[in-house]
This record gives sequence, structure tokens and C-alpha cells, in this order.
Amino acid sequence: MLTPFHLAIQVRDLEEAREFYGNRLGLPQGRSSDHWIDYNLFGHQLVVHLNPNIGRDGQVNQHANHVDGHGVPVPHFGVVLTMDDWEVFAEKLRKLGTQFVIEPYIRFKGQPGEQATLFFLDPSGNALEFKAFADIESQLFAV
Repeated sequence: MLTPFHLAIQVRDLEEAREFYGNRLGLPQGRSSDHWIDYNLFGHQLVVHLNPNIGRDGQVNQHANHVDGHGVPVPHFGVVLTMDDWEVFAEKLRKLGTQFVIEPYIRFKGQPGEQATLFFLDPSGNALEFKAFADIESQLFAV
């Protein structure tokens, strides 16, 4: 059994983060203070921490690495979902009018590690990736 991970990220504004993670993405909120908010990210603990000094333009710094013909933003985080859950989540994001960094598609098609993936940014510029495999156990770490 996998145990939940804990990830803490910086955001420029807590109310903006609450609107994005809580209302837009629909993540259940846990504990909070004037400086941070806990969220349930598909069974994992995501904590957004206020940093009003994020970058000159109010965005966290990003870099992109070439993967399967796309500029993948680094750093990024997300969750590996079942294929059914990924399809439902991708459709929800489309209906919300999400501006994708990388549109939902199948990466490494026909190769070891074939996966569904999508990328988008939160308002502070944190990159999120959600992916899925037809068979998580055999494909997640396939070489």
C-alpha cells in the first residue's frame, strides 16, 4: 500500500489559492491559518504557503525540459490517477476552460511507460501534472 505524500508549495495569495484549489479544482480543505492552507489532493496532503515575494512578476520560477516533443515545466507536481479518473478530471478541466501548458494527450504512445498526461499552472505559476497508465503497476516505472 502506498502512503500519502506531503507537499508544501508557495503561493502569492491565499484567497487566490483557495479559489483555485478549493473552488475551481474542488479539493477538500483541511486545516488553515493566516499563512497556509491544507488540501486533500486525491488522498495526499498539499499545503499552500503564502509567499508574497514570489518573483518579480508574481510567478514562481519555471524551466522547461523537452519530453516527447513538449516543453515540460520544471518543477511540477501532481498525482498518478487511474485512467478513468484521469479522463473525468481532464474533461472537468476542459469544461472549466483551463489553459493547458500541455493539452491532455497520450505520451510515449506504443512504448514502455505509455501514459495519459496533462499540465496546467495555478495562479502563482506552480505547474501541475496529472497522469494515468492503463496498468499503473507495470507501466509506472517501465524502462
